[in-house]
Amino acid sequence: MLRAFLYWVSQKRWLLIAAVIATIFYHSPYPDGISAAGYRSIILMFIVVVLIVSEAVPLPAIALLIAVLQVVFAIAEPSEVAQSYMSDSVFFIMGSLMLAVAIVRQGLDARLTLIILSLTGNGVKAIMWGFFLISMLLTSFMGEHTIVAMLLPVVLTLVRYTSDDADEVKELGKLFLFAIAYGSILGSFGTPSGGARNAIMIEYLSDFGLAKISYAAWMAYTYPLMLVMAPFAGFMLSRSFKPSQVRLDSAVEKLRAQVGDTGKLNGQQMLSIFFFVLIFLAWIFMSDRIGIGIIALAGVFLYLAAGLVEWQEINSRTNWGVVLLYAGAISLGLQLKNTGAALWLTTHLLSVFGTLLDQVEALRYVLVGVLTTVVVNIMSPSASVAVLGPIFINFGGDPVLLGMETAVASAFGFMTVVGSAAGMIIASTGIIGSKDFLRVGIKFTILANVLLILAIMFYWPFLRSAL
Repeated sequence: MLRAFLYWVSQKRWLLIAAVIATIFYHSPYPDGISAAGYRSIILMFIVVVLIVSEAVPLPAIALLIAVLQVVFAIAEPSEVAQSYMSDSVFFIMGSLMLAVAIVRQGLDARLTLIILSLTGNGVKAIMWGFFLISMLLTSFMGEHTIVAMLLPVVLTLVRYTSDDADEVKELGKLFLFAIAYGSILGSFGTPSGGARNAIMIEYLSDFGLAKISYAAWMAYTYPLMLVMAPFAGFMLSRSFKPSQVRLDSAVEKLRAQVGDTGKLNGQQMLSIFFFVLIFLAWIFMSDRIGIGIIALAGVFLYLAAGLVEWQEINSRTNWGVVLLYAGAISLGLQLKNTGAALWLTTHLLSVFGTLLDQVEALRYVLVGVLTTVVVNIMSPSASVAVLGPIFINFGGDPVLLGMETAVASAFGFMTVVGSAAGMIIASTGIIGSKDFLRVGIKFTILANVLLILAIMFYWPFLRSAL
């Protein structure tokens, strides 16, 4: 019994440490200039960060804890907490995950493989570029976890068909895996549907009364930046690994034979593609009126009503824990704002740098980008936006540009396994280690931040005035 208890303590030590420290701070005197609710919101943020980083409990459990402690800490009333857990952004996240299930159900991943190979040919570098660009473009609309999960089996099969000797194809495997992962990471900030953190930031900017960013407006800010980053990032990736293979003629032919008997597009697949195009157009032209979440749910209804997917499959394959986690993250961010905690934290952070930020405007954006990048490589992108968004929106300067920068920089989880969903998926293969992420990711991180700062300084202000 004692041994089992000690084992549990060792496994949950960070949960216990967070509870002890939070209890001490909860019963300590409040700092000047902050309300009791605001102070307790910061304590709650501390607990959430520790639990996310340490992975002491499952992530959905953290979302449940956020709701419970908001009420227990007297931060908000139960009805207010419940309302903060359901918003258009949460509808969007939920609907996007359901749509991904419906699209994969139609077997379009096999056809995607054939398209990539027909465009690239059999050269290793060309295939790498194909995986990289297709991942980036598709992820900008569907979410990185869906695209990487679709392409991962294809990549592993192609590598296996090349050689059974793991050492011989190790560099090849790393090249292709990083191509789909980093392509997906870059694409994830291209549109609101590319990542839940984008929807979280749109919700913040709207709820804080700063701006209503439509689907098209978001793309106007971010898609040109994504397209500019692509050739630099792809070239950098192609130089990071040196596989011994130059062409994969035999492996490609085997893979084509495996997926090539799919036949022509059938009626259900054509209807599935038509529905997705319809949803995408509605996101662009109607999201500012009826919301991106409502459109996503309407799309799910179309797939269900047309019999393109069964509810049982959506129910079993949709990660409801992810939906719950994002709902909790949004709720925490709103309380940091509503209680004044975010403003208090921002004021103290700004006091560290004095008037330097006012004298050098670019330094403000550099600081936001660097801090966001550091945090996202420690904890999940959406959690990073949930914690940092309310703080950096009040960081001086244009709050909309700072909010957009935070959302985009939260995609730069290149350096660690936990920095992105794509990174965690490819790391699960065992081919790529933490040192690989760090070695390649540092270069990508520097490139992405430099181009982001240039966009903020020269392109985004012009666009902001035009919109």
